[in-house]
Amino acid sequence: MTASIDPTTTPAWAALSAHAENLRPDLRGWFAADPGRAARFTREAGDLWVDLSKNLLTPDTLRLLLDLAEQTRVTARRDDMFAGAHINTTEDRAVLHTALRRPANPAAPLVVDGQDVDADVHAVLGRLYDFAGRVRSGEWTGVTGKRVETVVNIGIGGSDLGPVMAYEALKPSVQLGLQCRFVSNIDPTDISEALWDLDPETTLFIVASKTFTTLETLTNARLARTWLLEKLHERGVIEANEESYTGAVSQHFVATSTALDKVAEFGIDTANAFGFWDWVGGRYSVDSAVGLSLAIAIGPENFADFLAGFATIDDHFRTAPPAENLPLLMGLINVWYVNFLGAHTHAVLPYSQYLHRFPAYLQQLTMESNGKGVRYDGAPVAAHTGEVFWGEPGTNGQHAFYQLIHQGTRIVPADFIAVANPAHALADGDQDVHHLFMANYFAQTKALAFGKTADEVRAEGTAEEIVPARVFTGNRPTTSILAPELSPGVLGQLIALYEHITFTQGAVWGIDSFDQWGVELGKQLAQEITPALSGDAAALDGQDASTKAAIERYLAERRP
Repeated sequence: MTASIDPTTTPAWAALSAHAENLRPDLRGWFAADPGRAARFTREAGDLWVDLSKNLLTPDTLRLLLDLAEQTRVTARRDDMFAGAHINTTEDRAVLHTALRRPANPAAPLVVDGQDVDADVHAVLGRLYDFAGRVRSGEWTGVTGKRVETVVNIGIGGSDLGPVMAYEALKPSVQLGLQCRFVSNIDPTDISEALWDLDPETTLFIVASKTFTTLETLTNARLARTWLLEKLHERGVIEANEESYTGAVSQHFVATSTALDKVAEFGIDTANAFGFWDWVGGRYSVDSAVGLSLAIAIGPENFADFLAGFATIDDHFRTAPPAENLPLLMGLINVWYVNFLGAHTHAVLPYSQYLHRFPAYLQQLTMESNGKGVRYDGAPVAAHTGEVFWGEPGTNGQHAFYQLIHQGTRIVPADFIAVANPAHALADGDQDVHHLFMANYFAQTKALAFGKTADEVRAEGTAEEIVPARVFTGNRPTTSILAPELSPGVLGQLIALYEHITFTQGAVWGIDSFDQWGVELGKQLAQEITPALSGDAAALDGQDASTKAAIERYLAERRP
């Protein structure tokens, strides 16, 4: 393992610090002085047209950021990732989510740790597509011979956030007569709400857990199994015996997991278990077997287009020159805001209702990846890492939190995402409703960039005492992303874009963006606390005073 680079010790970091100190953002002035600014700061990758010109950047800023990327060896680390080097150092693993979307039978097969990765991936994909086709055609049925109408995906983290986000985004491509539901939270409300109106005879469960040991997923899977067997027995379609139960589970449960022994122990036929590999992190797994629910819903052809979208951005990130490399530039711009301009958060604002779960998906991708306090060789970081990602779709956000973005005291970089062609082209009389929607998309970035001066407010006849409240300072940074439509391929491109943005930031900071030890401690402590909730006095007494008092209050309030 090569030693990580402390980015704060590089000449580029010092130059960027001085540059930030002297920078006086003036988007109005910059655009007025440079008629070519918009074109100069616009890039394209695949179907994505991205305007970076409303960011707080000058050509010098971009040059210095590219120097920083070179001095922190970002492209070398990128090449190591694509080649299968073990850049996940704390787990000694390759990081090969990009291999999930490589074409079949490439001229130069990818062999990592003695395994033909391309052959392995496409073998699983073939089985995935075959199963999805059987469910969609009605060949695969429940125990009573009825075709599947509802697929319930049971997973958590990447085994939930990716599939549900993509399913919601691609609903226009979902086969009529099929629906997916998603259960993740261990709160019993989640699974109760998912199952209450379903027909057990037409429901298929997918249990998504790499190790088949995840507490939340296995608990919910057992609850689902109990629900299925009880409902089928109530209807008189299965007997109350082990043979009937085994047959029902084998027809109504499949798994995405590599722990075949645990899958079999649960009662799922291992022939219906679809594996993936330790080099696929959960938050990077929607394009693996974890995406089975999506493949069933939209079909193998659309799923293949989804993967091709990822591959388009992978190829761009791997081959485009740094100055034209969109994920590299966007990642560097995020570093600029976090480390040099003091940004704490980053808004993602999709002007597409179908992308309403995309900000939540990015929360795991970015914050689980880059929320680290040590570099990949264990040395402490010397600068802030990560930022809080958040957002809501379209005009909903405008009527909620845009006030803070426009006139608050904190800088909030924001990505605006839209498509030119909606899935539903509606008109309100003579008004194209998507035009109306997109007018807001364009207006918001313009308002954030250029604001409104006191003199402009006065010219509208505003009373002087109210003028300060109606001034917009502008110089609020945004990036505009526009695609032709929200197709499976475009969604794959968007996800891969943010995967590589996240990678770039982590590479600059010298951290391991592919482990997630920070999620473990709370889970371990929950296991220790659970006995205290069931009457174990020693476990209760072993808690700190605050936790013990809270448990005692909970137990006093809990009805039998």
